[in-house]
Amino acid sequence: MGVHEIPESELNGSGLRIGVVVARFNKAITEELLAGCLAEFDRRGVTDLDIEVCWVPGAFELPLVAKQLATKGTVDAVVCLGAIVRGDTAHFDYVAMGATQGILSAALDTGVPVIFGVLTVDNQAQAVDRIGGKEGHKGEEAALTAIEMALLTKSIA
Repeated sequence: MGVHEIPESELNGSGLRIGVVVARFNKAITEELLAGCLAEFDRRGVTDLDIEVCWVPGAFELPLVAKQLATKGTVDAVVCLGAIVRGDTAHFDYVAMGATQGILSAALDTGVPVIFGVLTVDNQAQAVDRIGGKEGHKGEEAALTAIEMALLTKSIA
């Protein structure tokens, strides 16, 4: 029986090439997501030279650029970072659904791990709780997921 699992203690990103796509909308939150993500990559051995960061207008635009990065063959994983805060209209639902489905499609269409690091929250306080507050740091978690999935998919291939 073959078992493919990468324990967290073995998540070393040295030599991995990573794309990060970040939404500018809710920039105060997404900048913190990016900072946590980049810090975790640094802790895990991914060098700045091996990271390509692309900014897009909002979370709805994340999937297109993520798929472009994954398709060009220069990255081992792509992290998508965004923050969608519920408002008074159905817009939240459309953007969240589009981003979710698009990010999933980018991964499935390309075979490259595309990581969902998009906060979908009811208010600003919940977003702050997820960038180093009581709910942890979702940017750091996205970086760890990218490293694990890149290493896992390489081990399977």
